[in-house]
Amino acid sequence: MAFQRKRAPAHDPLPSPRVKAVVFDRYGAPEVLRAIELPMPQAAAGEVRVRVRAAGVRPSDIALRSGLGARAGGRGGARFPRRLGNEFAGVVDQVGAGVSGFQPGDEVMGWAAAMSYAEALTVPAEQLVPKPHTMTWAVAGALPSTGQTAHAALRQLEVGAGHTLLIHGAAGALGCVTVQLAVAWGARVIGTAAAADHDYLRTLGAQPVADDDGGIERVRALAPGGVDALFDASGDDGFAQWLQRIAAARALSLSPRHGLPALRSQRSRERLAELVAVHQRHGLLVPVREMFPLTRAAEAHRAVERGPARGKVVLMVYEAMPLSLLRLSA
Repeated sequence: MAFQRKRAPAHDPLPSPRVKAVVFDRYGAPEVLRAIELPMPQAAAGEVRVRVRAAGVRPSDIALRSGLGARAGGRGGARFPRRLGNEFAGVVDQVGAGVSGFQPGDEVMGWAAAMSYAEALTVPAEQLVPKPHTMTWAVAGALPSTGQTAHAALRQLEVGAGHTLLIHGAAGALGCVTVQLAVAWGARVIGTAAAADHDYLRTLGAQPVADDDGGIERVRALAPGGVDALFDASGDDGFAQWLQRIAAARALSLSPRHGLPALRSQRSRERLAELVAVHQRHGLLVPVREMFPLTRAAEAHRAVERGPARGKVVLMVYEAMPLSLLRLSA
């Protein structure tokens, strides 16, 4: 009788890890956002993979999702699905060839082009800096892009020690970071805001004024010779009358409608590292007003769309299981 060799039972290969990411398949209201599963990204040479813990939600994300840029003559021929998110914080879990200075387990913060609404992402190592232990995940995820925009605006306006700076919309997320940076650099800051936010601006070191006609007159009393620089951190239509009635050596606005020079927000590791240094020396923070799980990105967008408010909206990602455990448990 012939003997047959016993064969081991066949096993399916271990499934490849997958991660959730928020995408949209068409321009529209927040409801177009949905979470899908994508293959785990792999860090290429010069890149680092980060397991995201927090991602800031910015007005530019809302503009991209709604198609405002496309309707205004932006890049055509958009390919869907598209992703969102330009700032994040998380934990390194893979380092590509040629990268030094980072290793798995490092807590980092950084920026990426329309991809941070995800459980994991890969970015060039030069777009990351270490996250201070004194900074919460939510704040670290909300600061990189907003903070660099504020930094770039002040550099473009040439604000420094001894200057008087007027910030329109000073209590908003961008405005309050701009206030803190300018104060840290030795400038005198006057900030417009609703009355309910005046005490808050005082804690940041700014002189608050109303964001109406009365505020314009108050600024003219505080700075009878005009201000050195005027920055519109809100981008609203009401800024036009401030331009007309407040003498300013230099002015800059988020909105191109006012005929001012365009804001050049040039991001760099050095710029982000300087923001971290200001945090460590002066307590620079971006206030966080609401946090939502990643899968509730539509609700987060609706919160931003409700209008100007103090602080940032942030998407939070619950701490993911390490890849080694994912493989063991498969």
